[in-house]
Amino acid sequence: MAAPRPSAASSSSDYEQPMISSTAVTLVKPPRRRRPRRVVRLIRSICRTLPVFTPRCHLPQARCKLLLAPPSLISSFTLSHRPSGRSTSASLATASHVTGTLFGPRRGRVTLSLQENPGCLPSLVVEIAFQTQALLREMSSGMVRIALECEKRPPEKAQSHPSRVLLLDEPLWTVFCNGKKSGYGMRREATDEDLAVMETLRAVSMGVGVLPGRSDVEGPDGEVAYLRSGFEHVIGSRDSETLYMVTPDGGNGPELTIFFVRV
Repeated sequence: MAAPRPSAASSSSDYEQPMISSTAVTLVKPPRRRRPRRVVRLIRSICRTLPVFTPRCHLPQARCKLLLAPPSLISSFTLSHRPSGRSTSASLATASHVTGTLFGPRRGRVTLSLQENPGCLPSLVVEIAFQTQALLREMSSGMVRIALECEKRPPEKAQSHPSRVLLLDEPLWTVFCNGKKSGYGMRREATDEDLAVMETLRAVSMGVGVLPGRSDVEGPDGEVAYLRSGFEHVIGSRDSETLYMVTPDGGNGPELTIFFVRV
């Protein structure tokens, strides 16, 4: 990724770099999602524990012909028809599409915001004790893995509070970036500044850039760097959820994956 100079990609045509909105917020509440019934959740958990069997008989005719082909042709066929691990795991889990935004002052902390779509109010806001400039340097390497870990409740507390907290409702996280501990993250309510940034980026479906500050007095320190993209939200279990950044087909942009884990 290049340096965070004003450049934004949107679903519409190119336009001038937006300034942080000072008008009223028009974002709407996200639609309420119903959790699957207990029977459905039980069936899903059973399916995830079943082994995957590979048939060894009744091979298709095309496959049988390959058995008589040169080894080089067989290897090329195997590589081109090998299923990806991510798609296989995603098929066994619950997946949805959300809009994710990482933003923050150049010399301040990064904030992660998740929305059902760019026109909705944030459903999750996590302030991460990680400098925005440091994150941009990591993104320039082309691949970033951010892990947010929280601890499970002790057994005695779990018995006194039988209703478990949803994973994304956990208040405190330990943050790792590319395997290195980078501080802590804290879930909080969206502030007026957060909503102003979301309102400004409402027309941006995917992009990276810098939003000018509201006043000329702050100068470069008032600029807000951001990265926005669509994410595939995969729920592996009640203790594991993952966000995979969706990149355009054939795109050479950075890869970003965010893990939420309860250990």
